[in-house]
Amino acid sequence: MRPLQKEIIAYEHVLPEIDPKKEIRRSVDFLKDYLKANPFLKSYVLGISGGQDSTLTGKLTQMAISEMRAETGDNSYQFIAVRLPYGVQKDAQDAADAVAFQHPDQDLIVNIKSGVDATVASLEEAGQTITDFNKGNIKARERMIVQYAIAGAHNGAVVGTDHAAENFSGFYTKYGDGAADVTPLFRLDKRQGKQMLKELGCPEHLYLKTPTADLEEDRPSLPDEKALGVTYDEVDDYLEGREVSEAAAKQIEALWLKSEHKRHLPVTVFDDFYKK
Repeated sequence: MRPLQKEIIAYEHVLPEIDPKKEIRRSVDFLKDYLKANPFLKSYVLGISGGQDSTLTGKLTQMAISEMRAETGDNSYQFIAVRLPYGVQKDAQDAADAVAFQHPDQDLIVNIKSGVDATVASLEEAGQTITDFNKGNIKARERMIVQYAIAGAHNGAVVGTDHAAENFSGFYTKYGDGAADVTPLFRLDKRQGKQMLKELGCPEHLYLKTPTADLEEDRPSLPDEKALGVTYDEVDDYLEGREVSEAAAKQIEALWLKSEHKRHLPVTVFDDFYKK
């Protein structure tokens, strides 16, 4: 195994194979334990896109909330799912299907277009040029603003969808979809997430669809694998300790090194690792 591969696997805590039932229970218990440790929290909030990651995260979250109500008799616990389209969402039906699979206690739709467009307009009035890529990051951050606003109105915490096959490359927006209070999928790769959704009886079209962040208007529905320059199968194999092609390994490791700044807290005067 490549030296850096060992380091990445150790950081991401990916197992070479999983028992889906065990990992479902592990995530649900993790979400429950966080609420028990923070008794002032009464809700979880999650943005639902209609893709694999938010579909799985939402189902696990609803299971945790349902068990908390049953075990404590406190019916104030709730899971709030929020769909966050920018204008018209092309795969809106997938998002609706994900919500139907999850059965959240509240199902909200907040269109972020006016907020994003106002921010972009204000920046352009200040003389700033906002690229399409930059605007995509603004969309991701606006979605997190909405989720935290909802959480603030319901004594809640925001649930994130970050997982190993995304975290290693920093394939998320810093302080956008990369911001959250709890991340129950951390340690899992894409393949393992699919196994868990299959175990949970999820409609296949929600986890077999081509993954896309769909943030760029110039390149709508850009597949993740095209943006990453490597396939998820190759990423999963690498994270599970298997051999991959030299080209795939080099791309994965380049993405890891380039995105290091996304995997640590803000740097302080007491930190010296950034001077290396």
